[in-house]
Amino acid sequence: MTTTPNPAPLNPAPRDRTHYLYLAVIVAVLLGIAVGLVAPDAGVALKPLGTAFVALIKMMISPIIFCTIVLGVGSVAQAAKVGKVGGLAIGYFLVMSTVALAIGLLVGNVLHPGEGLQLTDELRKAAEEQAAKGGESDTTSFLLGIIPATFVSAFTEGQVLQTLLVALLTGFALQAMGERAAPILRGLGHLQRLVFRVLAMIMWAAPVGAFGAMAAVVGAGGFDALRSLAVLMGGFYLTCLLFVGVVLGAVLWLGARINLLSLLRYLAREFLLILSTSSSESALPRLIAKMEHLGVSRAVAGITVPTGYSFNLDGTAIYLTMATLFVARATGFPLSAGEQIGLLVFMIIASKGAAGVTGAGLATLAAGLQSHRPALVDGVGLIVGIDRFMSEARALTNFAGNAVATVLIGTWVGDFDRSRAEEVLAGRLPFDEATFVDDEGAAPAPEADRAPAAAPAAQ
Repeated sequence: MTTTPNPAPLNPAPRDRTHYLYLAVIVAVLLGIAVGLVAPDAGVALKPLGTAFVALIKMMISPIIFCTIVLGVGSVAQAAKVGKVGGLAIGYFLVMSTVALAIGLLVGNVLHPGEGLQLTDELRKAAEEQAAKGGESDTTSFLLGIIPATFVSAFTEGQVLQTLLVALLTGFALQAMGERAAPILRGLGHLQRLVFRVLAMIMWAAPVGAFGAMAAVVGAGGFDALRSLAVLMGGFYLTCLLFVGVVLGAVLWLGARINLLSLLRYLAREFLLILSTSSSESALPRLIAKMEHLGVSRAVAGITVPTGYSFNLDGTAIYLTMATLFVARATGFPLSAGEQIGLLVFMIIASKGAAGVTGAGLATLAAGLQSHRPALVDGVGLIVGIDRFMSEARALTNFAGNAVATVLIGTWVGDFDRSRAEEVLAGRLPFDEATFVDDEGAAPAPEADRAPAAAPAAQ
């Protein structure tokens, strides 16, 4: 008797070719560094390539946040649960920002960065420009700015918190409509798939963007600016690693029994994208999609991630503390313990209002010193040259903090599928890089949380 071989599957899994894309990003970063060193002027001229790629990503942030939150909130039966997610997220963000501030103070007082540096007139002028930029945004303006001019302007102006507000209002309205909202929710589901498809297409331009961004920053600053400030940069990077590895790692394990290294490995491509573009916003849409794929409910991911991008600034908190101590010593006016705490608490609060400012960390530092210790503000000019390099560590730390926060909030409100997360982190349920959406196999919402609006319309 002869045996027939097993037939090949009718629909074999498509081969993931995106790993070539991220290999290309690494090569592009190395080429960008080489061009910036060999031909600095040409490197600076390539800056528009990086700017254009980040702009393309930002173009997709508002529609992705809107679709994700409306679909999540509109399918949750209890409106109070959405408020619980938001309240837990804000409380957690405040606690972790305080912890980051304390660690930055500790390391800054141990390393004593800033000794032996000299200010020049050019550096003082750069500091004045940053102080003026930081003064353009305050907490009151920030809070009023959450309200868009029109319903549609939240999408056209690209403001994350404005989009978040409009999406929450729309989601609650769909909740109240009951079964009549089912066609709208189905339409938004199709729109979300379309938006993520467009994002997947844009990602293929990542190597070009990474090349332009890296060539520009190396061409503009080179490595000369790094030598005299190596202590500050090294201490800052070390502190960020300490915070992520020890603090976030412990909190994630105690709160959700998830290994931090496995989560960071799962998000490795996002970290590479942030490192190459120096923009955490370039990875925001992917973080929402990956958290949902991991097993966090759509409502929790849709609310926690965008909110965290404005309020969960762990890397910025560390930066503000260490940079303040650096400036104080460099200008010859070291701060007492009480002055350090008072000034830095003010700047952490102010950083929420400057979240939408380009280079928010440096601008907030200058504005905070201008308001409380004007004698120190000139010292900000010493940091301007290396802020671009430090912004990468800020962005990576902020991103890691938001990923951990999303898993924790999902666990605390009972909207995290642990068994699915184990499969995903073990590599048995790979993320679909082609669509960013799980059409099949996604973790369903708990039965109690499904609103009637999510049910199919009666025939």
